[in-house]
This record gives sequence, C-alpha cells and structure tokens, in this order.
Amino acid sequence: MKEITKDTTLGEILKNYSNAEDVLKGFGMHCFSCPMSQMETIEEAGMVHGIEAEFMVAKLKEDLIANEEKPKRKCCKKSDKK
Repeated sequence: MKEITKDTTLGEILKNYSNAEDVLKGFGMHCFSCPMSQMETIEEAGMVHGIEAEFMVAKLKEDLIANEEKPKRKCCKKSDKK
C-alpha cells in the first residue's frame, strides 16, 4: 500500500483501505460522497475539523495499515469423509 502522509487525499485513503470510512468517522468526518472530500488532503481535513495532521496520520497508519497487514483467516473446508 501507498505511504500515508499529511498530503495523502481522503479519496486515496478511501480507495486503498477497506476500513477507511470507519476510521475517518472517528475523526468526525462523515461527508464521503462530497466531491471536495475526495480531493482534500489529510492536512486540509484536519484544519477543517480541528485535528492535528500528524495525529491523524499516525492514527490512520495504526488503524488502516495494521488492519490491512493482518493475515487473512483461512476458511476450514469440510472433510470429504462420508
């Protein structure tokens, strides 16, 4: 995955991380369908919402990247025994 920095747009985060909406909602951001939000950087969003960009970057890395790197569980297959 691409490195997350204060210059990463919310659109990039939403596109690249399946759980991004949940993490961003934790910052009080809910307007994901707004065209402007797709082009807004983490730094710009932080200024609008009164959150330090570096804090947001650290939290996004912790929650998004760590979650994406977890090994996927393998499904147990039923035995062919009769």
